[in-house]
Amino acid sequence: MAAKLDYHWHLRKVMADRGMFSTTDLLPPLKERSITLSTSQVYRLVVERPERLSLKILMALLDILDCTMDDLIEPIAAAGAVKKPKKAAASGSAPDAEGLGGLRPKRARIRGVDRP
Repeated sequence: MAAKLDYHWHLRKVMADRGMFSTTDLLPPLKERSITLSTSQVYRLVVERPERLSLKILMALLDILDCTMDDLIEPIAAAGAVKKPKKAAASGSAPDAEGLGGLRPKRARIRGVDRP
């Protein structure tokens, strides 16, 4: 089974590395490339991780920021993608609590106090 992938979006960091600290700094360079986005769309593009992104916008960002796709998008393994193998039930004994094994504390034994 293929591993599930996810990604980190580094547009804000790349912009900061280039001295662009405001999301509206992208508006004029995008407009020069015939891409018209509202200020709220540019804000969401910078601040949030886009789920769908036009290739024209992506290519414009790469050109504006003079970077590669590796700088903007970092592939990572999706959280929870690694499945643990199922454990076989132990016959005749109680199963370990969620794989604690030897880390499980010993049960306390309380004895009566001998009084004179």
